[in-house]
Amino acid sequence: MADAASHSVPLHVAIIMDGNGRWAAARGLPRVAGHREGAKAVRRAIEAAVNHGVRYLTLFAFSSENWQRPAGEVQDLTFLLKHYLRSELAELHAEGVQLKVIGERERFGPALAKELEEAERKTADNKRLTLVLALSYGGRAEIVAAARRAIEAGLRPEELTEQNFVNFLFTAGIPDPDLVIRTSGEQRVSNFLLWQLAYAEIWFTKVLWPDFCATDFAGALEDYAGRERRFGARPV
Repeated sequence: MADAASHSVPLHVAIIMDGNGRWAAARGLPRVAGHREGAKAVRRAIEAAVNHGVRYLTLFAFSSENWQRPAGEVQDLTFLLKHYLRSELAELHAEGVQLKVIGERERFGPALAKELEEAERKTADNKRLTLVLALSYGGRAEIVAAARRAIEAGLRPEELTEQNFVNFLFTAGIPDPDLVIRTSGEQRVSNFLLWQLAYAEIWFTKVLWPDFCATDFAGALEDYAGRERRFGARPV
């Protein structure tokens, strides 16, 4: 089986984690039960990424559209985020995982925003895996925010290029994803990393996120390793 070591650049895998609600509904459970099981799948995905030598793992954990969900569900998701951060950070740090957060973290309130900042600072020197959590994130909003930052930086229109625009994105300094995994059978990117996914390979699976396991992760990497990436060039 091919793994990240067979690629000439550090492999970046991004995952759109979908299906928590359907997983719970199929079992007659409240949606929060699906989110709790989804948190366990996050741990499995991180372990699989480390085992395969993946350098970057980005997880679409909470979209900007998720704020439109019922207040109770948003509260449950926020509680799970706090619980995960507090219960898993020490182990992630010990395993050499660096945490980065992209999105509008301030929408979660000053206390949680500070916790996220402190977690980033604590793990900043870790090199084994960079775990990027997309929280209160939307791709269109990111592009608009980047354009505003470019204007505020004083760039003239003729000075703005694709090469320097990336420095104003939330993901500045992080390579674009090579592979995007979406669970639950849906086949769309749902406002996720719209700039960064321009040439990413996409792998869809019907597996619901709470059931996603190391075997599924390995299957996605194996499929990716068999693809030819041409970045718009003609085949030779």
